[in-house]
Amino acid sequence: MESIKQTSDKISFVTFIIIEFAEAFKMKKTDAYQYLKKYGGLDFLFEHWWALHTDDKYFALRDLYAICLDNGGKR
Repeated sequence: MESIKQTSDKISFVTFIIIEFAEAFKMKKTDAYQYLKKYGGLDFLFEHWWALHTDDKYFALRDLYAICLDNGGKR
């Protein structure tokens, strides 16, 4: 079972990465969220957030981009 701190950390990281994804790909934050949701990026984030948050944000963004492309996202 997740602790309150772990849940809070997960939410903080996921929010941070969505905003970074939006900025990196010149999207509105809401559009970035919808894109990640539609193409499996959010599922990937929630499943692997613990590993992703320990690395540079560049690698998390790269991984999210690759996951979304693999699931039909646009370049």
